Amino acid sequence: MVRAPLLLLGFASVLWFSVALSSIRSVAIVRDATARILSDDRLKPGAISKVAAQIADQAKLKVKPSESVRGEALILLRAAEEDTGKRPPDEVDQQVKIAEEKIKSSLSVNPTDAFLWLMLYSTTISRNGLDSHKIRYLDQSYIIAPFEGWIALRRNRVGLAVFQILAETTRKRVVSEFAALIDSNFVEDAVINFESVNWAERERLLSSLERVNRISRESFAKKLSRNGLKASVPGVQIHARPWQ
Repeated sequence: MVRAPLLLLGFASVLWFSVALSSIRSVAIVRDATARILSDDRLKPGAISKVAAQIADQAKLKVKPSESVRGEALILLRAAEEDTGKRPPDEVDQQVKIAEEKIKSSLSVNPTDAFLWLMLYSTTISRNGLDSHKIRYLDQSYIIAPFEGWIALRRNRVGLAVFQILAETTRKRVVSEFAALIDSNFVEDAVINFESVNWAERERLLSSLERVNRISRESFAKKLSRNGLKASVPGVQIHARPWQ
């Protein structure tokens, strides 16, 4: 009589351990893939899609750590990018939609994640187009972390792309972020961003460089000159030479 309940308890314990171990492994896989995405590591073709498939096949847990939901969202977004042109558009759109839902879920738990606000902005405008409501997602990212280096590398070009329709407070943050990129020696990225805007924005970006360290300013000016772009960088004079 006692043996049967004990056997059932033992079976339940083994089943619980199996599910828990699977969950732990899943969290570890998601964490590793997320770290590689955020650091822009190159992954083997199809690697992210395999992880995304694993996420889709998981049993739906009622409660998941915010970190896991965040990671799953980023993985699904990267997989959707890789699958664009390879899979039917409606399948890719559905993947992005699920990722968007996971981003919102993660932000409901941790609303101070500036990177996720940026991803929410990018994801929603890619699916539904741009409007004033979605601009607030980008505003929120800048409010939370106006000077976050690794986010700035992705965010500054996004902010400059819609510079003319941003609120003045956000414009100032975008301009300050651009100057910070150069001051931190991310000159190549700053040059690409600078060349993507018109001269009205360029003049404002250039005027923000007065307090940037001189070496970085000179490097920025030289790279612009090599690209055939004449720009008056504060405190820097570039003398063109045939061998440069």
